[in-house]
Parts: sequence; structure tokens; C-alpha cells
Amino acid sequence: MDGGVSENMRIFITFDKVCKPFDISGDQTVLSVKLMIKQYFRITLTNDKQGRRFLQLIYAGAVLEDEWVLADVGMTSYSTVKCILKDEEKAILYVFNALTRRTIPIIENSQFLTASVSELKSLVSLKSGLPVSTFRLSTQEGTELYNCNKIKDYDIDIGSTLRLDIWDGWKEYMMGCLLGHKHIIQQHLSEEEPVAKFQRRVALHLAAFFGHLDLVDWLLQQGVRADKPVGAHPYREWCQEIEHPNVNKCPVHAAAEAGQLLPLKALVNNNVLCLECRNPQGHNPLKICIQRRHVACVLYLIMKAWSVVSFQGLSFPVRIYIKIKHWLHKVQRHVRSRKRMAYRTRVGDTIVVDGFTELRMRSRPRVRGGRKDGRGKKSTLPALSNQVPMTRHKPPALDAQRYHGGLMDLSLPAIGGQGRGTTHVASKRKSNPETDAWGMNMPLPPIIRDTNPRPQFFYSAPNAAGLLTTSLLSFSQHNGRTTRENAVYCLALASTFKEKPWLQQLRMARNLARRSIQKPFC
Repeated sequence: MDGGVSENMRIFITFDKVCKPFDISGDQTVLSVKLMIKQYFRITLTNDKQGRRFLQLIYAGAVLEDEWVLADVGMTSYSTVKCILKDEEKAILYVFNALTRRTIPIIENSQFLTASVSELKSLVSLKSGLPVSTFRLSTQEGTELYNCNKIKDYDIDIGSTLRLDIWDGWKEYMMGCLLGHKHIIQQHLSEEEPVAKFQRRVALHLAAFFGHLDLVDWLLQQGVRADKPVGAHPYREWCQEIEHPNVNKCPVHAAAEAGQLLPLKALVNNNVLCLECRNPQGHNPLKICIQRRHVACVLYLIMKAWSVVSFQGLSFPVRIYIKIKHWLHKVQRHVRSRKRMAYRTRVGDTIVVDGFTELRMRSRPRVRGGRKDGRGKKSTLPALSNQVPMTRHKPPALDAQRYHGGLMDLSLPAIGGQGRGTTHVASKRKSNPETDAWGMNMPLPPIIRDTNPRPQFFYSAPNAAGLLTTSLLSFSQHNGRTTRENAVYCLALASTFKEKPWLQQLRMARNLARRSIQKPFC
């Protein structure tokens, strides 16, 4: 036989429980054999944006590539080749993680584009392990995706790539959490205590998700609770109503979703309330593990749920003990709620509002030597020692000529020269050391004449501005002071009580101001 001519041979193709013989030549490629099989069995193959359907040939346990020649793989006559039809779904979206520099594929059906951005962020959080309150999603053009909108509202097509960004200055900290390096986390904790508390909760969430047991133990010793939600960033304190529901997810839920048995044991042993901790969907860790089919975690949680707790010589089932603990915590929250304000933000804290304030989630590196704002200037709060000196000042003696109707007339010193609130009588009078000391005690913000336009309020009365101006003028005529001067006066009186906390001094000043409005001559 001529060496240039390949010998014909017969092979058997098994497909869908059917075995058929095919006569082929040894120099044929695998792709040509696939075309023969496709025509003989009339198979429809697809390759579009949503996915592809293709044939796969397996010989001697190995998958044959399309460009391979049959003779080169050692195939002989009367060999049997297995043919299977495979469906492969393509990713409908891709998310580029700016923190890890990796791309996350989102494999869903085409109807997923009609879902909300909130659902997309939940899916990205499960794939990346990051809490939803630590990142934002945006298009390639830089348009931010908000939770309440639909994905299709941003004209996102199948196969598009989105970008995931974290808070500015958090890259080193987040990498330390992903790798489980405690010293990096300690080094890059925020100097602001509310932000530092939030970062510790984020660190526990990531440590539980990725199984960093040493980091979990250290954070639990720091007082971070696994049954408390990670929550939102303190800068977004005033955006509670529009936050993602999964900000209420706890670190124990992250351990259950990832099937991390050792961190889950550490969290439950530290706080038995983790057994009945519910996620935003109302599922406890046991139900989450059952849904994710983590058998080892399910067996452990069932054993703990039916165990017994000994307390002061008494033995309780775990469920009864958890109910007692819940009842005690409920009473404690009720007591604390009477003393706690609705918002934890204070004067001078940073507030971030979607679409209005400067964006602070662009994965920018941390600025050494102090935190800076977007314009390059350092934005740090003044030290408390500069605001309230430690020296104690006596309140000025009540003079009969300056005493009117139960309230003392406080002449304010000029702030930055001849201020607006400085009267002609005060400019001629000699400086009073006690009054000057009060002025030092109360550093006041300058009078800002803001000309920026503001959005109009709906259903506002047409003469609302006139009513407000009339009320202010009436107050000045009857009280002898402007509203700003009256506020400074009340704050100065309250600041003399140094033994009181600052918030209590502020309440005293507010009560004085309210009394001066209701009874100006009493």
C-alpha cells in the first residue's frame, strides 16, 4: 500500500445509548468526525451569547481536541469512541474586582438582566465574600449602579463587564482580611472609632467566610460579636432606608454559606445565640447549611441545637437557654433605647448620600500622613482639648442692670473682627475676662452665606419664607437678641457646668433656648 495514502478503518461511535459503525481514514481530524456524527444523528449545535452546545469525543478516557489527527492518538480499527452532547452556559455579566484584580463571571439566564441591582450585588457578595456594604458596582463609563434600580435601566448588554470598587484607603486593610494577616489589619485600622468598629465587623465576616481561624479568635477577643450584623458604613448613617437588605447579614451567616466548619464552631462556642441568628431572609445557620449542602456543618449544628447547657447548677436545653438570653438582651436594648438618639452621627462627622456628595468608593490607596478629601486638603476634626479647655471658669455674677426677666444679657465678643453680631455698646465696653473666657470655651462656626441652589420642597406653602422671617424678627424684637446670639448665649451658660457630659450640656442649652422662646419675659 502506498505510504502517502492512509488506511481506511472502521470505528464504533456510541451516542445516546446507540452504537453505530463509521468508516473513516487515519488522517482525518477529530473535527471532521464530529461533523459526520452531527449529520448522521441530526444534532443541532449552537454558539451564541447565552451559551453553546457542542459535541465531545472521548477515547481511552481522554477528551479529543478538534485539531488532533486520529492516527496520531493511536486509534485503530474497531475502536470504540464515546460521543456526548454538552451544554455550556456563558457568563451573562462579568465583574472586575478592583481589589483582587480578578474577573468574576455571573452565569445566569438572560432574564437576569431584568433583576434589580440589589440582587446582582447579593450574587457578587456570595462569589467574592465581600459584604455588600464594602463595595459598589459601576459601568465601564463610571456610572454607579444603585440598589433600587433594574440592571436593564443602565443599558447593560449580555457579556458586559462591570467594575467593583471598595472604600478609598481600604485596599491594604481588605487584602489583610482576605489573607488573614492580623498585623496588617492592626496597622491599617481607621483612626475614627466608628469606622474602626465597622472595619472589625467586616474583618470577622471575611475571616469567617475564608476560614481564617486565628483571625476569628483574635476578633472575638476584641469584643466583635458574630450574631450582630455587619451593618452599613458610618458615613452612610442617614441612608438606612435605601441600604441593601444584606447589610443585616452576620458573620455567622458568612461561615454557614461558605461551609467553614472550624470558624463556625468557634463562633457558636463563643456565643450560643449564633444558633438562632436569622439572616435578612429569616434563615438560621442550620437552614443555610442545609440549602448549601454542607453536611459536616449540618451535623455539627444539629448536635449543638439538641445539647444541654449547665448554668449555676441547673441544666437547660439550648433552645430554652437561647430564649432566656434573647429576653435579657431585649430588656437591655429597651433600657438603652431611652438614652440613645435615633442617629449615632455627631456634628462634624462625614455624611455620604448617594448622588449628592463626593464619591468615596473608588478603590483609591490610603494617603499617608492623614486622611484627605477629594480636593487634596486634610479633613480632620479639631481636637477636643482645643474646643473645651480643662480650666474651670466661674459663671459671671448676675448684674441687676444686665438681668432681664430671669435671663442674663450676654454681650458677645466680635468673632474675626467686627462681626455681624457685635453691637455698638459691646464695642465700647471694656473686655470682660470672664466673657472672653466663655468665648474661648465655645468655638463657633463662621456665618456662611451659602448661595448654592437647593431643591424645592413639594407641597410647601407659598408664604412659608415670609412666615419664618416674621417669626425671627418677632423673636429678635421681644428677646433683644438674634437667634444666633440666643443660641450662643444658651450654649455659654450650659458650658459652665463642666461636671456634666457634653451631650447633657447640649440638652440644657436646648431647654434654655426653648424656654426663652416660650416665655421671653419670665
